[in-house]
Amino acid sequence: MLQRFRDGPRDGVFTDGSSIPNPGPGGWGAVYVIDDEVIAQDHGHDAQTTNNRMELRALQAALELVPEGTSATIYTDSNLAVRTLTEWAAGWRRRGWVRKSGPVENLDLVQPLFEAFEARPELELQWIKAHAGNRWNEYADALATAWARDEL
Repeated sequence: MLQRFRDGPRDGVFTDGSSIPNPGPGGWGAVYVIDDEVIAQDHGHDAQTTNNRMELRALQAALELVPEGTSATIYTDSNLAVRTLTEWAAGWRRRGWVRKSGPVENLDLVQPLFEAFEARPELELQWIKAHAGNRWNEYADALATAWARDEL
């Protein structure tokens, strides 16, 4: 798979989450890369979940892969996750972790992730296009779906 894809950033943490069907069983993956070399990776799955939960779970893993104080960009192909953590969560916190239209979905993941990113200013969260041939995003996708295969 790494031979097929060459495009995209060569450094950072790349994450992905999936659920097949949605909701249904799903998985998440995260890979920390420096100069196109894998430094660390992690993946897992849940028997009953949603793709959004798995995207957020992958971001949790990303935070754990990067040593504190180390600058890194964390890439996710979930625009919803990026906007949740960079645009909306601050307002939800001001309102007591509720949205104007009701409860915050996946609050058990959103709240600690928002607080963790606030505590780690050396980390930048950035959206990357899915299935566009970006080497490490494709690799993270393979990790996120590993639960459905016999091997990585």
